[in-house]
Amino acid sequence: MNYNYLGYNEDKQVVKGTVAASSQEAAGQLLAHDGYRVLSLKPVATFTPNWEQLFPSLYRVKPASIVMLSRQLALLLESGIDIVTSLELLRGQESNRTLRRVLEEIVADLRSGHRLSAALDRHPEIFPPVYRRSLSVGEQTGGLETVLRQVADHMERENTTAKEVKGALRYPAIVAVVAVIVIGVLVTFVLPAFTDLYSSLGAELPLLTRMLLDAVDGLQQYGLYLMAAAAGVIVAALTYVKTPAGRYQWHRLLLRLPLMGRVIQLDELARCCRNMSLLFRAGLPLPEIMSLVVQGSNNRVLAKALSDVREDMLKGEGMSQPMAKNPIFLPLMVQMVKVGEETGNLDDTLLSVAQGFETEAEDKTQSLVELIQPAMTLIIGLVVAFIALSMFSAMYSVYGQMA
Repeated sequence: MNYNYLGYNEDKQVVKGTVAASSQEAAGQLLAHDGYRVLSLKPVATFTPNWEQLFPSLYRVKPASIVMLSRQLALLLESGIDIVTSLELLRGQESNRTLRRVLEEIVADLRSGHRLSAALDRHPEIFPPVYRRSLSVGEQTGGLETVLRQVADHMERENTTAKEVKGALRYPAIVAVVAVIVIGVLVTFVLPAFTDLYSSLGAELPLLTRMLLDAVDGLQQYGLYLMAAAAGVIVAALTYVKTPAGRYQWHRLLLRLPLMGRVIQLDELARCCRNMSLLFRAGLPLPEIMSLVVQGSNNRVLAKALSDVREDMLKGEGMSQPMAKNPIFLPLMVQMVKVGEETGNLDDTLLSVAQGFETEAEDKTQSLVELIQPAMTLIIGLVVAFIALSMFSAMYSVYGQMA
């Protein structure tokens, strides 16, 4: 936010201008740091709409931007440049409006005496909990550059996996949309023309054709009611899913889906193992690691299971033994965690488990996509064949009756 200030400098000269800061207190501290005695400090009144709040998806900061920022910041710090100057350089070359504003606020907080991790905590919508906590540990241990590279590698891997899944499902989604449009055109425009023709001829139609035409008439008469009912069910379901109990049940259903449930479970466990490995290498204690992993989990069922594991850990049961009680943790993960506990190499074993689960998830996703494509082709072919067979059988029946 911008603030208009009025004051005087060390030479007793009156100065005024505008300064950007995250808060009025931060703006005052920033001006004091520059040697100004502030007489008046007021926020700049603006009547322009906040487009970031109106259209947040247009100004969203992508994970790839955070990855690039982390790598560049690590490189600048390794070159001997202080963190404030490094962030100012990165802010000057940043093209994303939201990230540029956030970097500006972080620089203002750092100049006010805040630590980097504290400044990042003010922007949880951009920097995830694992990222912020890892950098906090890096500040304390003096290995901020190393931690920045580690979290960048971690986020890059997650981003790559998400892109691969979306790319694999893009083609089946396009085919499904095209199929719905084609069938909709046939039902809306083609079939009514045949219906009028057959009605004018007064011919008796075959059973298959009558079934199809009755279905089309039903859709035309009650289509709006069916759409309204479907919309009501969807709204009610979405409203329920937004509740804690509804989200838990939805995530539980996803894990039980045939074929896809296994892929979701592998993806979630792989992310969990990678987060634990990263935080363990950063030097955090296991109870705190488990708390952060719970916060970073996208699946409420897994988050509940991890919370239970943490509670049992605090009772002195270790990690592998509580995991063995819950079937959501696959046997390979439980066994490898046990080996890591016994050998003291928990970070390496967790990383190996994550890599194994990611490979299996990729293979299963590819197999699922390869299965979806012929299945969709078969379904679309059957629907089109049913419509075509109904029309041709009706035509032959009419010709036979007219002959």
